[in-house]
This record gives sequence, C-alpha cells and structure tokens, in this order.
Amino acid sequence: MTQTVNLPGGTALPLIGFGTWELRRGTAYESVRAALEIGYRHLDTATLYKNEADVGRAVKDSGVDREQVFVTTKLHPQDARHARRALETSLRELGTDYVDLWLVHWPTGSEQLVPTWRELLAAKSAGLARNVGVSNYSTAQIDQLTKATGEQPAVNQISWSPARHDPARLEEHRRRGIIVEGYSGLKNTDLSDPVLTEIARRHGVTPAQVVLRWHLEHDIVILPRSSRRERIASNFDLEGFELTGEDVAAIDALA
Repeated sequence: MTQTVNLPGGTALPLIGFGTWELRRGTAYESVRAALEIGYRHLDTATLYKNEADVGRAVKDSGVDREQVFVTTKLHPQDARHARRALETSLRELGTDYVDLWLVHWPTGSEQLVPTWRELLAAKSAGLARNVGVSNYSTAQIDQLTKATGEQPAVNQISWSPARHDPARLEEHRRRGIIVEGYSGLKNTDLSDPVLTEIARRHGVTPAQVVLRWHLEHDIVILPRSSRRERIASNFDLEGFELTGEDVAAIDALA
C-alpha cells in the first residue's frame, strides 16, 4: 500500500506518482499500463505532454477502477484565457468526467495570474477537478492567489532534488498547508555521487531508490518517469528500507 498525504479537501494523494513527461504516444500507453500493474495509483500528465489520450486509455484498459487512480493534468498557460475549454479537451482525451488534480503548469503573466486561478476554482466548483493547484510558482505568487480569492492551491509542483533541497522553501509551503510535489528528482541528481552510492550500498538498494526515498522522508511527492518496466518497478519499490536521520542529513547537505 503506497503512502498517501491528505489534500485540504480530504483527498488522499499517493506520495509516489508516475510521471509521463517526454513519453510519446504508444510508449506512454505501455509505460502507464506497466505502472498500474506494478501498483502505482497516481499518474501525472499535462496538455503539453500530448499523451493524455494514452494515459486515459491505459487506465481504462488496466481494469483498475477509475476511483482508485489519482490523475493529474496541467493547463498550459497559453490556454489560460480559455481554461475551461482546455480542461474539457483534457477530460475528453483522458476519457474521464473529472481529474483528481488540475494544475497551472507554470505562472501566466501577472495580469492573468488571479483570473486564471479563478478559472481553476470554478472548475473545482463544477466538479470537473476535485483539487486544484499550481506548478513552478513562488510562495509570493501563491500568496497573491490566496489573498485575491480566499482559496489557496492544494499543491505546488516544483523541481526538487538533493542538489536543490531548500528547507526554508519547504517550510514556507508547510506553514501554508500546501503539498510540495517534486519533479526531475533523478534527472537533476548525480547518481554516482559517493554520498548516495555509499548509502545505497549500506541499504542494498540503488542510488536512485535512495534519492526517491529521501523525498518521501521529507513528505515530498515524487513523480519518477521511465519507459522501462524494471526501472518503473524499482522506482516504486521504496518500502523495504528506511533512511536513518544521518542518511537524510548527509543527502540534505548535497545542496
């Protein structure tokens, strides 16, 4: 059973998600099918990835109940003025009536920042998105949205890795009750770093598993991506070991 964290509305968000960035048509379908078979119940896609149809078809063909799969997609900022239409297109591609989380992929121009957020809140009220959030936003931008509307994003999806570990930024999100989802955690890490290889050796796991487990120790949602079944499985297999406090501190220090 995957660890979950509760979003403000009470939805359980699995801490281990399967990312689909750069997975092209066909490959995305096969990879998502493999991920669901392995046990992932959180899928992350976006309009920009152009693979929503593959993701939706994989969920449908997997035999896993739609209610059991947490699906995230993202609004391309250039579609901000027609956000509702963009979401309806995403839902058609995904073959579903709702997404579990809809994010603004990165900040729009400042004049569109709040109107776009209002569109996401309206989609949530209409039941098209069960939760709404942002991606690549600063805490100042998040505060601007909250101040204008009284409702803050449930999630901020940002680049995170040992090299980019920022305790102060994490604490800013915690204080506001906003979940941090980290992307490119493996891509932005030197997996041959002696600190990681030594910790991996001690636990009998791979350096990649150490990095992913480190995110979980900080309650940061992870979205590893791969098109290789054995890698998809190994990225999910993080419950058989725990990092010590010393391990976590050593990895934190890589920043």
